[in-house]
Amino acid sequence: MPVSAFLLGISAAARVASLNLCTDEYLLLLARPQQVVSVTYLARDPHESPLWQTARRYRANDGSIEDVLTLRPTLLLTMGGGGRATALLARRLHMRALDLPYPTDLDGIARNLGTVAAALGDRRRADPWIARIAGLRHSAPPQAVDAIWISGHGDSLAPASLGAQWLRLAGFQQRPLPGARATLETLLTAPPKVLIRSNYRSAQMSAGERWLDHPIVRHAGARQLVTDGRRWTCMGPLIIPEIERLRSEAR
Repeated sequence: MPVSAFLLGISAAARVASLNLCTDEYLLLLARPQQVVSVTYLARDPHESPLWQTARRYRANDGSIEDVLTLRPTLLLTMGGGGRATALLARRLHMRALDLPYPTDLDGIARNLGTVAAALGDRRRADPWIARIAGLRHSAPPQAVDAIWISGHGDSLAPASLGAQWLRLAGFQQRPLPGARATLETLLTAPPKVLIRSNYRSAQMSAGERWLDHPIVRHAGARQLVTDGRRWTCMGPLIIPEIERLRSEAR
């Protein structure tokens, strides 16, 4: 069904349940409080979402349709969540399902914002977020600084990835790395100008976080910036304030 036809059956009175952490953020940013009936348990976890305090106003679900049936939502939001099979099951249960595509570029983020806002009954609610993306793109620094983004175990970003596109708006050029991973050898022998370190679950001493605490990483010959790793999980609209902050620190 075309998105436009789908949206004709949705109104501002929609009762919406999100079944995915990435759709949680669209719902919590765009919906009126009375429209939200449930978000995933991950959205309520302060280690996973900057919106956890808002999310805790609503019932948690485990990401399944079965877990929200008693709440009687009229609309389900998913992302990569089964497509036609999910939509078919939802229809049999007298609900609608909107399965957003995983965005691969900044235009995809803007489209998802508009689609969710329209499904909630007011397309204009997406406008401020779309305008912020457009503003970042229009004012992107003409010169980008050589940078490596890293999280646990040295995981990084592919140069053409959505994450690298966001970094470019902050004024950084993600360096190409084999397998999109930074090694201790690279940081020792060819450090970037800027090392951007994700603090995702940094308080937990996993092997990955110990890697980030390695002396070579801590003393790499690069300027180091810390970024809120929770905002990079979905790389959706929640990352916008972080890109604005990183840009101000890049100056």
